[in-house]
Amino acid sequence: MSTAYATHQPERAEIDSAPGILVLDFGTDWCGYCRAAAPAIAQAVAGQPAARHVKVEDGPGRPLGRSFRVKLWPTVVVLKDGQEVARVVRPADTGAVTEALAQAAA
Repeated sequence: MSTAYATHQPERAEIDSAPGILVLDFGTDWCGYCRAAAPAIAQAVAGQPAARHVKVEDGPGRPLGRSFRVKLWPTVVVLKDGQEVARVVRPADTGAVTEALAQAAA
């Protein structure tokens, strides 16, 4: 079973200063697209042990998602040392997320 989206949001400054590879997974627990994509996202992230995966609940009034201009769920933002290096919206399989993680690892 996949981990639930966290209702507590990290501050943008904390995200911007995070070292290494950080995968922000924006969505909600009730979103069908999010539930469908969750296994593929988790599998792709599991293949990159250096990456930290943070599932962030998004929606109206959620400033972190707005600061990343998230429009559709799930949106996976891959950062390296606080800088966005890749983004995947509504991944259908592990391929796109794995590719995004490879960009960060390069």
